[in-house]
Amino acid sequence: MTDTSVHATPAADTEPKGELSIRTLAMPADTNQNGDIFGGWLLGQMDLAGGIFASKYTKSRSVTVAIEAMTFRKPVYVGDVVSVYGTLVRIGRTSITVHVEAWVQRRNESNSILVTDGNFTYVAIDDSGHPQPIKRGSASITT
Repeated sequence: MTDTSVHATPAADTEPKGELSIRTLAMPADTNQNGDIFGGWLLGQMDLAGGIFASKYTKSRSVTVAIEAMTFRKPVYVGDVVSVYGTLVRIGRTSITVHVEAWVQRRNESNSILVTDGNFTYVAIDDSGHPQPIKRGSASITT
């Protein structure tokens, strides 16, 4: 039995939640020695998508400060179309937390499959790299 207390809850989701941030194709150059897509590649795609989502709210540069509750549920294969969605979890004074889900569409399947999800926290920074307050009302904020 696996302790899931530190991981995201198991998903029975059948469709993505949130806003589409990026869509890309898993390519052979992104594979490990066994021919599966590197988890790090997928994590990078999720970080990019979360950053795009966060930037709509911060209206400034932002940097990743934490990734929590990351759960790798299914493998990603060469040829899978990877779509990454973001949902606002929380906005603080200088930080924003985004729930990020990665879904794949496999070549011979009609339904999308949730492969990975987690919470990413970003901090808004100024041009000198110092944290700066997120301007409320600079984007439509819905939770």
